[in-house]
Amino acid sequence: MKTIIVYYSLEGNTDFVAQKIASELNADILRLSPKKLYPSKGFSKFFWGGKSAVMGEAPELEPYSFSARDYDLIIFGTPVWAGTFAPPLRTFINENDMTGKKFAAFACQGGEGNQKKFKKLKDALSIENFEAELALLDPKKRQSESNEQKIKEFCQKLRRNE
Repeated sequence: MKTIIVYYSLEGNTDFVAQKIASELNADILRLSPKKLYPSKGFSKFFWGGKSAVMGEAPELEPYSFSARDYDLIIFGTPVWAGTFAPPLRTFINENDMTGKKFAAFACQGGEGNQKKFKKLKDALSIENFEAELALLDPKKRQSESNEQKIKEFCQKLRRNE
């Protein structure tokens, strides 16, 4: 099964996990980059990122190359902003017809909670379920055996669903 990981990363946590999953599954990677960068520090980071997420914005992205017909499984990776997924994923979803594809998702967050993050992403994709879901707390900053095990289990589940 041909797999791609489509993700956005602001502070490197999501990128860190995307690289690990790609290595484990031999998957392609597509890192989304908005044309107008989000602030990465202080209050403005939370204000502008949170506002953009809550308002359902879809920022213009830097050019990227993607053809859904080349993939069977699309894994989305996102930081959690205001309880939902990062806006660059919304743009990607709006720009691409992925009908008939299988999906999985992982999210990196700074605290507990945010149980609606995957539901909101499923709603944006108009699907009922993901093949697998993975949520991690600051995986780059808080590297642990537990997180490594969760990543391996996520990948094993995807292999079983092939």
